[in-house]
Amino acid sequence: MKTLERDLGLGAVFAISVGAMIGSGIFILPALALGIAGPAVILAYLLAGVCVVPAALSKSEMATAMPEAGGTYLYIERGMGPVLGTIAGVGTWFSLSFKSALALVGGVPYLVLLFDLPVKPVALALAVFLILVNLLGAKQTGRLQVVIVSVMLAALGWFVAGSATKTRPANYQDFFAGGVEGLLAATGLVFVSYAGVTKVASVAEEVEDPGKNIPIGILGSLAFTTLLYVGIVAVMVGVTEAGSVAGSETPMAVAAEVTLGQWGVYAVIGAALLALVSTANAGILSSSRYPFAMSRDQLAPPTFAEVHERFGTPTTAITLTGAVVLVLIAFVPILEIAKLASAFQILVFVLVNLALVAFREGSTDGYDPEFESPLYPWMQAFGVVSGVVLLTQMGLVALVGALGITVGSVAWYFVYARSRVRREGAATDVIRQRLGRDVLDETEAFVDEDFVDAPEVLVALTRDADADRERALLSMAADVVRGRDGRVVVVRFDEVPDQAPLEHAAEVQSPGDVRFEQQTSALADEFDVPVEYGEIVSHDTKHAIVNYADHRGVEAIVAEHERLRLRSRLLGDPIDWVVRHAGCDVLLVENRGYDAPQNVVLEGDGGPFDPAAVAVADAIASHTGGHVTLWFQLDGQPDKRQQTIQSYQDELAAMLSVPVHTHDPRADGDALDPDVLIRTGVQTRIHGGRGRHSPTATDCTEITVYPRDSRRPGFLRRVVERVVF
Repeated sequence: MKTLERDLGLGAVFAISVGAMIGSGIFILPALALGIAGPAVILAYLLAGVCVVPAALSKSEMATAMPEAGGTYLYIERGMGPVLGTIAGVGTWFSLSFKSALALVGGVPYLVLLFDLPVKPVALALAVFLILVNLLGAKQTGRLQVVIVSVMLAALGWFVAGSATKTRPANYQDFFAGGVEGLLAATGLVFVSYAGVTKVASVAEEVEDPGKNIPIGILGSLAFTTLLYVGIVAVMVGVTEAGSVAGSETPMAVAAEVTLGQWGVYAVIGAALLALVSTANAGILSSSRYPFAMSRDQLAPPTFAEVHERFGTPTTAITLTGAVVLVLIAFVPILEIAKLASAFQILVFVLVNLALVAFREGSTDGYDPEFESPLYPWMQAFGVVSGVVLLTQMGLVALVGALGITVGSVAWYFVYARSRVRREGAATDVIRQRLGRDVLDETEAFVDEDFVDAPEVLVALTRDADADRERALLSMAADVVRGRDGRVVVVRFDEVPDQAPLEHAAEVQSPGDVRFEQQTSALADEFDVPVEYGEIVSHDTKHAIVNYADHRGVEAIVAEHERLRLRSRLLGDPIDWVVRHAGCDVLLVENRGYDAPQNVVLEGDGGPFDPAAVAVADAIASHTGGHVTLWFQLDGQPDKRQQTIQSYQDELAAMLSVPVHTHDPRADGDALDPDVLIRTGVQTRIHGGRGRHSPTATDCTEITVYPRDSRRPGFLRRVVERVVF
């Protein structure tokens, strides 16, 4: 197997990072940022550099742990999973595309200083030329890139050194003219100037002694570039008349003319044009790799991974990227291009910091970095918080753009990629483990502790039930309370029309009333738990059930599942109302008989097993001498997911007082043969149903457990449970 030669030393790492950062942005953005923050634009460049540090440290650590060709998308996809990997891939692709457009739109005005040409048509023509260059596979050698960067640094160094002594202190007065809001907005705007700081991570396989050279090279280049940017902007503000730079399309040329004369202007123009070509071409080249990489990972259509037979280039990916760049140049103002480029880069760096947390907190195989980010996790928290703050201060366009990329990427993943991808990130496993641990703690409390002395369970009968059906309900309720010296309360709820006085209805005993009393009296003698029974007449059965349950303080209501009629579907289901308003758990029973069940199957619904359902299953099996079977769909899930869920089930099994079997469809097939099937209910029967997986249909009694509202997980938690389990 071939491997890459590790021949990039510290100097090469430093040069790659500096070269990736120094580009056309410094020739364009200071004027835009100066109009927002005033002289505090100097501080904005410094703050932006500081806000980049957490992502630089995070990516340095991940690069030493996974020194392989790739980059930001790779680390986020592995750390945060394919959903956020999709956001990172799309976000980075857009950021680089916007950066290319910014280089062309902002760089061409420097060319116009030499030739009287229209800016937008020239920018479009240059973009088409660079797209063709990339389609044809023309190579930009590393040596040429070094020459370009060296010339730019020489010109910028001359500009700073030759102009520093000519600054005027008066130009720095009213330093915070734009206020804190202006400073933060300008910081976000110039953030894209540091976008290339971690580019060396994409060639980490070629770096010698990566544990040392990668972090030192990245941080050293960041410090050098930050100081250079601050020096350039400080000189630019200090040598020009107030307002002359803020309104200029060629701010550095304006400043150079004041201090260095015409030759200085020519030097700046030459450097700006080199930066234009270098930045725009590198942006098109790099950004087109992201649709290509996402396609190989099945997050994008396979056409983006197709390589031209003759030229060896991903033509579809390059064409799409080029089309985006052309649209931006033609229709989007330069300030909005700059804002969106920075917004997408900030979003990606936030995800980089979160990815490191996922790797640290997870149990990713082989994650053993030679360099570890200092001040973890506070450094990463600062990176995330500062990124979010900057996004909120950059204006509506940037914020909507970042949200749009996020929402659009997530929608794309669920519509297109989810069915094709089996991978998941380290963060998903961390969340699943912690969520499972929390649910296990809740379950242990349910199973082992007695919250209520002598609890009562209400068996609510809303229609005539024959002896066998009532016996099944009583037997089930008795099994639930027997272990805690509880009692069963059986009540027949009789609903009469509003026109009928309740006093009269209560005095009249129908044949059904007599049959209920005789039948229940006989059944009560069959059980070794106390059984009370009675009848309640009301105009509204659902209110009567809830009011009686609240008055008695019962722990659970047991009621037969009733078939939904048209009236219930149109006007609302009374049982749904009871589920939503009862101050206790509700057990709805699809009654097909109940006779000392031996195989009590607990069905998973796409999340961890609900503690109340687990407690019911354990109580029933413990008093019938049976066992509990845990059913959870694992087939087709990633190996890590299966391992974590299996570990969760093993810990759950250890908590129960009965033997526990784990059903594995891969080994056991679909045969469950349950005597009783227990599941957790959704909020309503009309809008919900079974979980996303369900065992083979059976003819056994089914119990759907609806936990009381105080124990019911919130919407966000239910969503997270279904995503990670």
